[in-house]
Amino acid sequence: MFYVTESHTFEDIIKKSRFIGIIFPCLNDQDVFRQLKALQAEHPHANHIAFAYRIKTNDGVIYRFHDAGEPTGTAGKPIFQHIEGKNIINALVVVIRYFGGVKLGAGGLTRAYGHMAKQAIDTAALHPYIEMATLHFTLDYERFQSFDYALKKVNGHIIEQVFAGQIHLTVTLPVEKQSDLESQFATV
Repeated sequence: MFYVTESHTFEDIIKKSRFIGIIFPCLNDQDVFRQLKALQAEHPHANHIAFAYRIKTNDGVIYRFHDAGEPTGTAGKPIFQHIEGKNIINALVVVIRYFGGVKLGAGGLTRAYGHMAKQAIDTAALHPYIEMATLHFTLDYERFQSFDYALKKVNGHIIEQVFAGQIHLTVTLPVEKQSDLESQFATV
């Protein structure tokens, strides 16, 4: 799986219609709807603002696509197919169309929206998605230095630390490295 960290835009004229393809990082539905609302305010005279998104949640991957008034299956679905095809998560891809007076037909629309989604995705830097786990540890002070070294070795990070009679830590690390650390240091 891959994700993007910043938005990227690609613009093209296809048979006199102006198309703007944009990819945005989005972590949840609220991010998606905020971004769509901002785009509608930014492009009030656009004829269509079609979109698709795919977001990873604790319950799995959720997705949605919308044709925005274009014939069914000619805008949102082609956009979504490029997101899914590249295995991108936590992203919203929007294609804005300003109608130029030439009808493209169903096939032409499908190709145009798919092309714009592909170009927006291709301009973005895709990063490999690494699923992270959050764990809690309680350690004696003399074990902290070796724990910190082992955590850094598996690309983990300390999120919270409380120093009392013992050290209470909340850490995040890649899921595939979880058992490595747990085998060395018992979790609480």
